[in-house]
Amino acid sequence: MKRFKVGARETTIGRRDFIKLGAAVGAVSATTMTSLNVREASAQTAQTLSAEPWAVPQKTTVRPVSIDCHCHWAPPQYMKALLAAGDNRPYDPVNYDMDRRIKWMDMRGVQMLVLTLNGGMPWGMVKPEEGVRIAQICNDEAIDAHKTYPDRFIASIEVFAADPVLALKELNRVAGKPGMRAVHLPNSIASRDYLFEPTYVPFLARVEELGYPILFHPLDEEANYYGGKARLADHYSDVGGFSNTLGFTFETATTAAKFIVSGTLDRFPNLEIVLPHSGGCFPYIFGRVDHGLAVRKVKLQRPFKDYARRFHYDALTYDPEILRFLINFVGSDRVVIGTDNAFGANGQAIEYPHTLVEQLNLPAVDHDRILRGNAARLFHL
Repeated sequence: MKRFKVGARETTIGRRDFIKLGAAVGAVSATTMTSLNVREASAQTAQTLSAEPWAVPQKTTVRPVSIDCHCHWAPPQYMKALLAAGDNRPYDPVNYDMDRRIKWMDMRGVQMLVLTLNGGMPWGMVKPEEGVRIAQICNDEAIDAHKTYPDRFIASIEVFAADPVLALKELNRVAGKPGMRAVHLPNSIASRDYLFEPTYVPFLARVEELGYPILFHPLDEEANYYGGKARLADHYSDVGGFSNTLGFTFETATTAAKFIVSGTLDRFPNLEIVLPHSGGCFPYIFGRVDHGLAVRKVKLQRPFKDYARRFHYDALTYDPEILRFLINFVGSDRVVIGTDNAFGANGQAIEYPHTLVEQLNLPAVDHDRILRGNAARLFHL
């Protein structure tokens, strides 16, 4: 992707205004949400399953109840900056047309989205002044989206993550503004585990002080491929190859493990972290990592397994039995709904996000926690 040219001549993209003013379609107030019978409202999505265990063939309108903690959007002015810079990657209309997004939500029982950028975050590809401006664009549009549809959208704060001082400045600029309920960060930037550098301590301290959970997501682009392009990117026709399906999961596992062994979780005991893609491969190789630390006599403040519950995990396992394992391993109070929504038919999105949970026939308290209770606690709703 070419370097962004923020402030360059605006490119006409032939679309009407993306965020429409007006009453939210089918919005349900937060007070009303609390009293919903979540199991009853979402059970309609667990009808006859197709070959994929997370999909149902019949699109049934259901009462919206869940909170989606892993979805992506492309704010209108952000897209204009991309287009002006020559980045012509296609975006599904649900990325930028919020009315269409709400219709998608209503058809699938999703009450609220936590808006974040996708893996194309440009923080490793632009100059600092450009990165700051792009982050400001995203945050200001997220605030507008929340104000227009307060019961449907909240957002994570985007920052120019490559610079700890500038990241902290933008965090403070929008902290406490309407709809801003989390911080969105890349796991690494060009294989640099930036967050564990001493210069990022003030930034993490401020995030903890604000009570904002961190939502992570790996970055796209060859410079960020986990294992390198030769290992992961040339094995099937989809853009990025295995960098998405394998590389992203390795990336998330690495981030989780380093939060533990670096002592960062001990230093920030109230820091909340949401791992995407069901924690990557982290929950499933946990025993091996634990054993390796033990035989090498790595000293931690508490048993390694205790740290597993310091993270939240989205339910994007794509298989009900793997989700069952995750819930049994970390507890139902650490799992949230995620859809990876906004990439159309060729993406990794979950079409009907409740179906995996419904197939497990969980006790009502666990079911309700996963669909919305855990997220409501995390984002102080």
